[in-house]
Amino acid sequence: MPIRVLPGELVDQIAAGEVIERPASVVKELIENSLDAGATRIEIDIERGGVGLIRVRDDGRGISARELPLAIARHATSKIASLEDLAAITTLGFRGEALPSIGSVSRLRLISRALGAEQGAEIGVDGAAVGAVRPAAHPEGTTVEVRDLFFNVPARRKFVRSEATELSHIARLVERLVLGRFDVSFRLRHGTRLLLDAPAVSGAHAERERLGQVLGADFPAAALAVRHAAGPVLLSGWAGLPTRSRAQPDQQYWFVNGRSVRDRLLMNAARLAYRDVLYHGRHAAYVLYLTLDPRLVDVNAHPAKLEVRFRDSRQIHDLVFRTLERALAETKPAVEGAPAASGASLPDSRSAWHAGLPLEHADAGPVAMSAGTPATARYQPTRDPWALIGALERQASSADSADEQEPLGTALAQLHGAYILAQSRSGLVLVDMHAAHERVLYEKFKAERARSSPASQQLLEPLVIELKPDELNALLERRSDWEQSGFELDALSPTRLALRRVPPELNLREIPQIVASLVHDLALDADTHHLEGAADRFLGALACRSAIHAHRQLTLAEMNALLRQMEATERANQCNHGRPTWTRLTLKQLDQLFLRGR
Repeated sequence: MPIRVLPGELVDQIAAGEVIERPASVVKELIENSLDAGATRIEIDIERGGVGLIRVRDDGRGISARELPLAIARHATSKIASLEDLAAITTLGFRGEALPSIGSVSRLRLISRALGAEQGAEIGVDGAAVGAVRPAAHPEGTTVEVRDLFFNVPARRKFVRSEATELSHIARLVERLVLGRFDVSFRLRHGTRLLLDAPAVSGAHAERERLGQVLGADFPAAALAVRHAAGPVLLSGWAGLPTRSRAQPDQQYWFVNGRSVRDRLLMNAARLAYRDVLYHGRHAAYVLYLTLDPRLVDVNAHPAKLEVRFRDSRQIHDLVFRTLERALAETKPAVEGAPAASGASLPDSRSAWHAGLPLEHADAGPVAMSAGTPATARYQPTRDPWALIGALERQASSADSADEQEPLGTALAQLHGAYILAQSRSGLVLVDMHAAHERVLYEKFKAERARSSPASQQLLEPLVIELKPDELNALLERRSDWEQSGFELDALSPTRLALRRVPPELNLREIPQIVASLVHDLALDADTHHLEGAADRFLGALACRSAIHAHRQLTLAEMNALLRQMEATERANQCNHGRPTWTRLTLKQLDQLFLRGR
């Protein structure tokens, strides 16, 4: 076949193959044109999932009658005029391909009236056949009707899914655009059914209501406001709490200079920021806006403009990661904050949780208490039970005077050897002691690693542990991770490990079991772990294996010491695996349970 110039109709259909993937693609292009035209109200009407009809009406600047033929011509646009404009794009559209591509695979009707014009005009395109411009009655703004999509491209029509599927894609797209422009009203109808009505809003409270309309009524209360500027770059929006995670990444919205994108660099930065607080297999929910100088980002990098390229991608990645990481670091107990699960400074070095002695040690003697911790001992068979009751009553009454630095209140008892029951000013608090201690230890280990000064205690005699040859080899390959965490170790033989120094948090009697468990945990495939850095995986496993476990009996002093440390520890609302560490039942909820006041 000889080389030839393709006819214009075929060129338009080839271009349509890149721009118009499905009915939702048409909706996207038309709405973006409306936004570029300064519209404040946009109405979208759909029939038969978008295949029968797509109508987008706006109140924007409109198009003059003499420019209507240009509006449907390929590579004709009012948004850029030179190469310099292409390097600093501030509009959503700029290629001049959308309308001609749509017109080549549908029956298109464009009606518009420019601002200040006496009357409107219309032009039609029937499968790339352009009609004449005619007068038409129309208010200021533009209406685009697209009927019988892909009627002349049977091969493409076969790939269109069911009406419900295509409508779902359109609804998700409109919701995404609704979150991008709070100052614009959107209305989406399918036939006579109203699917979405989002009036324009302004102000933080109203914006949160729109967030709830799209992402669910529970999202605003379970989201952190984010705002951080670094030079010409601003990151703002809302980051969902780890407890608001989802099984699918279907509520992750990114906007770059107002453009909705699904950029891998930005999504990866957010995922890394959440890695310390999300349960494995769960996905964060967030709505985030990146605003920067248009010259620092290339939006002409993807056929559908869904991905962008940053001039300094490393800087952008670091900004997003650090900003979200700092915001999530504040997910710790607070008086008015939401609990980790639905329904003060660190104690000094003499505290039982930071001293060289474990919480329960055969030779430790009395456990040291942090300053201000009540000295009520646990029950003993020879002790007067009425004295114990009095002590607990005094302990409970002290919660009434707890200040705002103690949102977890005062410990009352231990439930089933796994939970701490505490009373706060606002109600009842339940704490998973293992999960809470795990987070406390993990953050402590990370802080010591950052300071390059891990706490360690010398053993009077080396502790010798028997391991399998492959386990010992795997351990020695990661010797640096162990040493950076406070261990000093040597191999005495192919199967014998000698520990000379260990972190002070470890119970000496449990060290062989902890070491064996660590070796086993770290031998698992790293891809199955929620933490990506090898050092973080080691510290996370060490914290999990070192934390107090179920059926460890604690004194009230030890329980209160843990509560105080949780309040001072970053990310203490979740354990290292993303599970909640505590929950609160308010007095109002308790009254409802017992029908008080009825």
